[in-house]
Amino acid sequence: MIEASTIRNRSRVWWARLLNRRIQFTIDLTTLVVAFVLAYLLRFDFDIPRDNWLAALRQLPYVVMLQFGALALAGVYAFIWRYIGMAEVRAFVNAAYWALLPVLFIRIAVPDTYHQWRVPLSVMMVDTILAFGGVLAVRVLRRALYERYEKQLQTGTARSLPKKPVLLIGAGRAGALAAREIRSRGNLRIEVKGFVDDDANKQSAVIYGVRVLGTTADLGELVEKLKIDHVVITLASAPGQEIRRIVALCEHIPVRVRIIPALYEILQGRVEVSRIRDVQIEDLLGRDPVRLDKDEMRQFLAGKTVMVTGAGGSIGAELARQTAAFAPATLVLVERAEFALFNIDRELRENWPGLRIVALVADVGDAVRLRAIFQMHRPQVVLHAAAHKHVPMMEGNVTEAVKNNVLATRMVAQLAGEQQAEAFVLISTDKAVRPTSIMGATKRVAELVVQDLNQHYPTRFVAVRFGNVIGSAGSVIPIFREQIRKGGPVTVTHPEMVRYFMTIPEASQLVLQAGAMGGGGEIFVLDMGQPVRILDLAKDLISLSGLRPGEDIEIVFSGIRPGEKLFEELEIDEECLAKTRHPKIFIGRLAAQPPERVGALLARLAALSETGQDAELRRLLGDFLPEAQLAEVERASGAAD
Repeated sequence: MIEASTIRNRSRVWWARLLNRRIQFTIDLTTLVVAFVLAYLLRFDFDIPRDNWLAALRQLPYVVMLQFGALALAGVYAFIWRYIGMAEVRAFVNAAYWALLPVLFIRIAVPDTYHQWRVPLSVMMVDTILAFGGVLAVRVLRRALYERYEKQLQTGTARSLPKKPVLLIGAGRAGALAAREIRSRGNLRIEVKGFVDDDANKQSAVIYGVRVLGTTADLGELVEKLKIDHVVITLASAPGQEIRRIVALCEHIPVRVRIIPALYEILQGRVEVSRIRDVQIEDLLGRDPVRLDKDEMRQFLAGKTVMVTGAGGSIGAELARQTAAFAPATLVLVERAEFALFNIDRELRENWPGLRIVALVADVGDAVRLRAIFQMHRPQVVLHAAAHKHVPMMEGNVTEAVKNNVLATRMVAQLAGEQQAEAFVLISTDKAVRPTSIMGATKRVAELVVQDLNQHYPTRFVAVRFGNVIGSAGSVIPIFREQIRKGGPVTVTHPEMVRYFMTIPEASQLVLQAGAMGGGGEIFVLDMGQPVRILDLAKDLISLSGLRPGEDIEIVFSGIRPGEKLFEELEIDEECLAKTRHPKIFIGRLAAQPPERVGALLARLAALSETGQDAELRRLLGDFLPEAQLAEVERASGAAD
C-alpha cells in the first residue's frame, strides 16, 4: 500500500502545479484584456466615444477567449516559462494567426445591423501584436529573472575567486553558444575578453555582449595586451588542419589552448558548451560528425532482439551503446572476458534503466554454448565484433586467429541463418585488402564465408570494413600516451607508415547504418578520410602533452613488425566501389567464390587448427588468397598494432 506521507507529498505537488498553472492563466488573461483595451485607446487617441466603448465591451470577451484558446491549441501552456527561447516563438506566431482568422471572419460575415460585434481592422491588428507580444514578453521576463537569480546563486560561492581572462577563437554558431553559456553562469571562473575570427565580415561585431577583436594573426598581440590566461577554440566541425594550425600558433606565442566539445555533441545534448577541455588528438584528426538516417536505423533495431558478440571490446561496447539508443526489445551481450562484460553491462543498465539487457559470458568458439544462446534468445540482428585483431600477436598465433576469426565467425553466422535472424553484420578491417598478415588474411576469409552463407539462408549477411579506431584497446594512441607518461621514448615503427583513423562512435554508427541498408552479400567500405602519418600522430600527442618532440620526449624508430604494411588499403582492384545513399558508406562487391571451394577451405582449416599446424595454415591461406603476401614467420613479436 502507498504510505500516507507519499499521498500527502503527491497532493502537494499536484496542488503546487495547479496553483502555478492558475497564476499563468491569470497573467495571460490579464495581458490579453489590457492589450485589447490599449488597442482601442490607441485607435481613438485615448478618447473613446461612448458607443465605441459599449462595442468594445461586447467584443472583448469573445476576442480574449479566442486568443486564449489559440494559445492553448498552439501548445504554449506546455512550455516551462524559465526555459522559453527562440524555438518556442513559432508557437506564439501560430496562436496569433489562429486567433486573428475567426475575428476577421466575424467582421466580414456579420451584417451592418450587428456592427457592435465587428472589431475595427486597426484595433484587430494592434491588439494581435500587443496581445501575443505581451504574453511572450512576460515569459521572456520570467526567464531573464530566473537566469539572473541562477547566476547570482552560482556566483555567490565563487565571488572571491579571481576569473581567468580568455579569448574565444571562432565567432560562429558554436562560439555564440559558448559565449552565452559562459556569461550566464557565474561559477566557471572564466571572463571572456573577446572573440578572434578570421572572417572579415565579423570584425568589430558584438555577439552576446562579446566583441570580435581581431583575427588569428592578431592573437599574439591580444594575448599580451589583455593578459590572456588561455584561449578556447570554439569552431564548429573545423577540419583537423585548422585545429592543428591554431594549436601550433598558440604554442609559438606561447599560450595555453583548449577547446569546447564538437557542436553536434552539444546539440544532441551529450555535453554542455561550457565543458571546456584540453585539445585531444581526435580534434586534430578533424573527423566530421556522422549523420545517420535515424528512421532507417529505428526500423533496423527498434523493438528487436539484438545480439552483440565481443560486447566487452572497444567496438563491441560502442555498438551496444549505439544500439541501446534505438530501443531494442532485448540487447544480448556475448563476451568471454568477464570483467569487460561486467563493465559494459553496468554502464548500459545505468544509462538505459528500462532496457532489457542479457549479459552472457561465452566464447564464440564454443558451439554448444552458442547454439543454446541462439535457441533461447533468437536474435533478429547479430553484430559480430568478436575477433583477434592484433596484427603482430596473431603472426605467432596462427591457429587461434583461424579458430576465432574464421571458424567461429562461420559458426555464429550459420546459427544466425538457422535461427532465421534478419541480419548478420561482420566487423571487418582494411587489413583484409591484399593481406600481409594472418589477422588480415583470416578477416578476408571471414568476408568470403559471410558472402557464401548469404546464398544459403534468408538472413541478410553483410560485412563492414574500416581502418583503425582512435583509442581502441591495444591501438597505437593509448600506447603512445603510456610511453609519454613514462617519459619516453615514443616508438614508431617507420617514419613513412600511415594509417586511416576514425573515432569509435563514428565507426560503430556507420556499421549500424550499413547493416540497416544492406540487402545481403555486400562488403561495405567506410569512408576513412585522409590517411595519417604515424610519426605526425606521435609528434602531435607529445605536443598536446605540453612537451617538445625530440627534446623532452625522444622518438625512436623500431622497424616494421611482422605482418605490417606501410600503407593500408580499403579496396582492391577486383572490387568496384559503388556509392550508396550515405556519403560515407560504399559497397565493394567481392568476386564470388564457388561454395565447394569455400567449404573445402573451411574443412582443411578446421583440420589443421585442431593439430596446431601454424605453418601449414599460413601456406593454405596464402594459396587460397592469391593477392595475399604472407611472409614465413617462425616467431612473432607480441606487441600490439
